[in-house]
Amino acid sequence: MIHIYHGDGKGKTTAAMGLALRAIAQGQRLLIVQFLKGSESGEITLLGQYPNVTIFRGKPNCKFSFQMTDEEKCDCRQANDDMLARALQEHACDPFGTIILDELNGALSTGLLSPDPLAGIIRQAQGAEDGLELICTGRNPQAWLVDAADYITEMKCERHPFDQGVCARKGVEY
Repeated sequence: MIHIYHGDGKGKTTAAMGLALRAIAQGQRLLIVQFLKGSESGEITLLGQYPNVTIFRGKPNCKFSFQMTDEEKCDCRQANDDMLARALQEHACDPFGTIILDELNGALSTGLLSPDPLAGIIRQAQGAEDGLELICTGRNPQAWLVDAADYITEMKCERHPFDQGVCARKGVEY
């Protein structure tokens, strides 16, 4: 089935990583593909220690899309497309039970990922007989993805320390 965690609030990736823990605790193979993220992250460090977990990550210290030049956006899109292709090829060779496409929505909405390669994995997750769980996180999900989803959860920010100038904290935000 297809899960979407979206919205302007904290917790989209955290919720996805909670499902990741459940999946590996039940002996499933897990694939995590992180778009638009490449810096240190506690959950990725820990999950990467499990033998049945495969992780693909974006380039470290990548800029936000609004800070990129057109050339940088093109390079980032190509890198994301290549990373997704490698991940989906690995899934085709030896299927995973759970796939997390972290920040997929943001990568798509900013044009930093081509949507075309996703059609096959979306169809497979909709089939649900094979047990594939596909989790997509990030702001601004595409309408076609929302239409395909089985679970949709919106994270809404009511208050966050960042608004008072508190930077992301190790062990809490990353």
